[in-house]
Amino acid sequence: MSEWKQKRFWKTATAEQTDTGWTVTLDGRAVKTPAKAGLILPTQKMADAVAAEWNAQDEAVNPLSMPFTRSANAAIDKVAVQRSEVADMLAAYGDADLLCYRADGPQELIDRQVAEWDPYLDWAADTLGARLQPRTGLMHESQDAQALASLSQRVHVLSEFELAAFHDLVSLSGSLILGFAAAQDLHPAPTIWAASRLDEIWQEEQWGEDEEAREVAQIKQASFLHAKAFFDVAKYG
Repeated sequence: MSEWKQKRFWKTATAEQTDTGWTVTLDGRAVKTPAKAGLILPTQKMADAVAAEWNAQDEAVNPLSMPFTRSANAAIDKVAVQRSEVADMLAAYGDADLLCYRADGPQELIDRQVAEWDPYLDWAADTLGARLQPRTGLMHESQDAQALASLSQRVHVLSEFELAAFHDLVSLSGSLILGFAAAQDLHPAPTIWAASRLDEIWQEEQWGEDEEAREVAQIKQASFLHAKAFFDVAKYG
């Protein structure tokens, strides 16, 4: 979005319905993506969120203050042109899911992982039709092929806009199951994010909090929460 670093030239950004979805216009002129594609959005909620970001700009446009616009651009310019590849990449997290890699000690950490992570695996088995098995240690052990196929199928039916959000839900948490849990509102997004940081939180409790690590975690959390918000406005209905 470097080409958008310019002075504000419009008075009003408006969400408008088109024959193929929704778009945003600046004083009647349709917004384009960085790749010059039409900014055609799936829902009015997304268009309203994008329009609000354009309306909130001051004299100089700041792309970093426009997360919904950036996510929509990514869905159109990046995900849509390689949708199958993106879905395959995200589905692959199931075979190395964070929730399945368990500590071999101390017992307090082992017990906490069981208490916090096992319910997510049980939910995936019941709701997603995929039972993943926890492993002790860091050595990779393949998960059940049928379970992975079931998860992959669910990833591949997501739209390009849902995939753009789902990418961050999964990659930031390190867990395909937590990504689905967030997408399907199993728990509030901050609760799911905290589950993904169980090991780090435990380390902080033992040795204290590192300021730099805390700042990085806050940035990642903000991105995770935005991804959940973008996934929600991408859904029809």
